[in-house]
Amino acid sequence: MTRRALLAAVALAVTAGAALAHHGWGSYDAGKKFTVTTAVERLNWTNPHVHIDVKHQGASWEVVLAPPFRMDARGLSPAMLKEGASVSVEGYPSTRTAHEMRAERITVAGKTYELR
Repeated sequence: MTRRALLAAVALAVTAGAALAHHGWGSYDAGKKFTVTTAVERLNWTNPHVHIDVKHQGASWEVVLAPPFRMDARGLSPAMLKEGASVSVEGYPSTRTAHEMRAERITVAGKTYELR
């Protein structure tokens, strides 16, 4: 295999892996929007998306928020979503994973942030 062919194969493999690693939003039911108002139990501020865990109807839910760079751009910081912080999250349930939701917006300390 020539060097050019090898580089092309590596580039293709990396690109395909990145495409598979990032999901679309098709696995969330936009017809079942709901809101959870509760305290943050756990925060995971990492790429590709920030996650918080919250209690809703007696179960622990994982809430998928925006990527960290978008959270920063909207004015949200990890300190605002620390454990115990009161939040209201509006979003959609996962069609694949029980007790997971994708957040469209979050209200923290009386201010609402759009996450798209």
